[in-house]
Amino acid sequence: MNLSGYVGGVGMLGPGFNDWPQAAAVLSGRQPYLAAPTVLQIPAMLPPAERRRTGRVVKLALAVALEATSNAGANPAGMPSVFSSSGGDGHICHEICQALALAAREVSPTRFSNSVHNVAAGYWSIATGSMWESNVLCAFDASFVAGLLDAMTQITVDRQTVLFVAYDTEYPPPLHAKRPIPDALGVAMVLTPERTASSVACIEVTLTEESADRMADPELEALRAAIPAARSLPLMRLLADGAAGRVVLEYLDVSRAAVQVRPCV
Repeated sequence: MNLSGYVGGVGMLGPGFNDWPQAAAVLSGRQPYLAAPTVLQIPAMLPPAERRRTGRVVKLALAVALEATSNAGANPAGMPSVFSSSGGDGHICHEICQALALAAREVSPTRFSNSVHNVAAGYWSIATGSMWESNVLCAFDASFVAGLLDAMTQITVDRQTVLFVAYDTEYPPPLHAKRPIPDALGVAMVLTPERTASSVACIEVTLTEESADRMADPELEALRAAIPAARSLPLMRLLADGAAGRVVLEYLDVSRAAVQVRPCV
């Protein structure tokens, strides 16, 4: 299996990263990494009623998706999408569990609708008016590579641009004890089958049995290991460097994903 395509725009948000330019500066070594809680803004692209109901998952996913499409100069409503996350909205799941622990056991319909795994993709279609199909994946800690493989397969087979979004948010106590994700982190890429004016790199993805790459910086490596979406960091570092290279990303026990990167210059 060899899947190839082009990265036409990137978005990133996470602990110490407010956007892709800042993340790229840190990952390329031009700036030191300064850990700080992820700041999530209310998505202004949503209608007021939906804006009030959004949880952290929606805020995160929409922010990085919008940055990636903007950086690619692409119409957000003009492409299919792949949304991939290791779980749903932990805070909303916590609130539902609290409600079910009470005698009345009354669950808010709004809370329930925002707890489902495809909520971010649904709000993206509302915000952009997109009528394109959206695949929503969950593969636990392997969710980033699972989503990348899905998106790369689509651009290879269907020969059309795809928006790929991977994201995870933290769980509050007591759920945090069983799923200790420390903070929110998301990445997004606009992937195209052919080179365009906005292409920043060509990537080729294959499966391998090689060991996964780690981050040299101890704090960034801790982040990579703690948040499933941060398994993307070795690849994002290569994109930030703007240089050719190859990285192996953590995926399954029996295989990893090797990604070859060649910059578009």
